[in-house]
Amino acid sequence: MPDIKSDEKLEKRARNVLLFQLSRSMKTKWQLAQILEKREIPVEIAKPLLDRFEEVQLIDDAVFAAAYVRSRVEKGKSSRIIGRELQQKGVDRSVVEEAVSGITREDEEKLVLELGKARWDRLRDLEPDTRYRRVSGFLMRRGFSSSMVSSALREIRSDD
Repeated sequence: MPDIKSDEKLEKRARNVLLFQLSRSMKTKWQLAQILEKREIPVEIAKPLLDRFEEVQLIDDAVFAAAYVRSRVEKGKSSRIIGRELQQKGVDRSVVEEAVSGITREDEEKLVLELGKARWDRLRDLEPDTRYRRVSGFLMRRGFSSSMVSSALREIRSDD
């Protein structure tokens, strides 16, 4: 027969863990489930609690994804990288697609040009080929397509 007292203690502990984690930063349901698993909270206690937190909107993966997209775009990340990061955080593919759909190709082209110009100017003391390679590599690591990077670098070089 299961010990009711220990289940209540575990549920209270799990609730406290969730509230503490959410007070520090927004997290996905999957991330919180992982945290509870590491704290050795049984799934039969964690799952209903996570569902309840989701029901009362303390956990909302769509809101998390929208906020995450905004913050990552501000840091100069491409929609492709942002989408991959969200999936790694356990956000459902349809929610990810919805969240990144607000980033247009024009937005990314503008962003890659801004980032490229800033990096280009910072590397002004380098040889032109080295400068090109470094800026190109920087932009590619941010997740921008090679065609977008090439186009931006052509424009940057023509203005230089």
